[in-house]
Amino acid sequence: MGGHDIIAIGASAGGVETLQRLVGSLPRDIPAAIFVVQHTSPESPGLFANILERSGPLKAKYPKNGEHFHPGTIYVAKADHHLLVKKDHVLVTRGPRENRMRPAIDPLFRSAAAAYGPKVVGVVLTGMLDDGTAGLFTVKRCGGVACVQDPDDAPYPEMPQSALENVQVDYRLPVSELGSLLDRLARTEASSDIPIPEDVVVEARIAEKAMSDINIIEKMGTKSPFGCPECGGGIWEIQNDPVQRYRCNTGHAFTARTLLASQNETIERALWAAVRSLEERANMLARLARDEKGRGRNSSSRDYGTEADEAKRNAQYIRELLLHIA
Repeated sequence: MGGHDIIAIGASAGGVETLQRLVGSLPRDIPAAIFVVQHTSPESPGLFANILERSGPLKAKYPKNGEHFHPGTIYVAKADHHLLVKKDHVLVTRGPRENRMRPAIDPLFRSAAAAYGPKVVGVVLTGMLDDGTAGLFTVKRCGGVACVQDPDDAPYPEMPQSALENVQVDYRLPVSELGSLLDRLARTEASSDIPIPEDVVVEARIAEKAMSDINIIEKMGTKSPFGCPECGGGIWEIQNDPVQRYRCNTGHAFTARTLLASQNETIERALWAAVRSLEERANMLARLARDEKGRGRNSSSRDYGTEADEAKRNAQYIRELLLHIA
């Protein structure tokens, strides 16, 4: 069977420095391939692999789609692409966003678990919200090992704390101790293969953009009253998962917390659009009031002025509401 030689690591806020520390503590001869998702913006210049390579003895790179992987190398997800693990190679795809992110941590963990089962070690590091929790649960379902950075050691403890609250985590350690643990696990015999649950395989394929339709999603969950904030389609609540999760028929996926965050952003955009429209209306009404007054039509000028004042008040009310929400 071999050791736990597939190591998948996910980080978000605070992850750059944390990953540098972790990579710096790994030995040159670690007998495992290491896959890293660091949440990043689509416009990221693509320097992070070089930063990691300079931080320790291992080679780090952005792999190409279909590239075969090897032990002793760190494979980093590139901006605006998911990094997925298949048998002996990786996929680099622009599949549906998960938890509002691409790259996202859950697809990496899920794909590794689907491909390698008990040989996988999943590691959740610092970050906000809860990307990685559902994926780490999948790693455990498939016989792998679940590790988290001790929340007390994390610059942003929400992600590792979420994993601790929802997954039977095997190891909770400060990042200074994770490197030696990963090396030890890579040299420790993994348990025998176990059957990979069908829903894990299906969700892994969705991230590849290989399959996703309503019939498939309906088998995985129940229809919810919510709409997908990414595409506007209907979403289904995924069953048999400790984390409340949702997925739409085009493949976008959210935990309840990331769905709520997306809804908040949608509401904020709509309210700012309302402010803009009301202020434009107030300006137009004020112009009409001035024009009517210049023509000696005082009654209609007053009416337009009254409407302009009302539009200004409404715009100001929404502005104050937005500031209060923020």
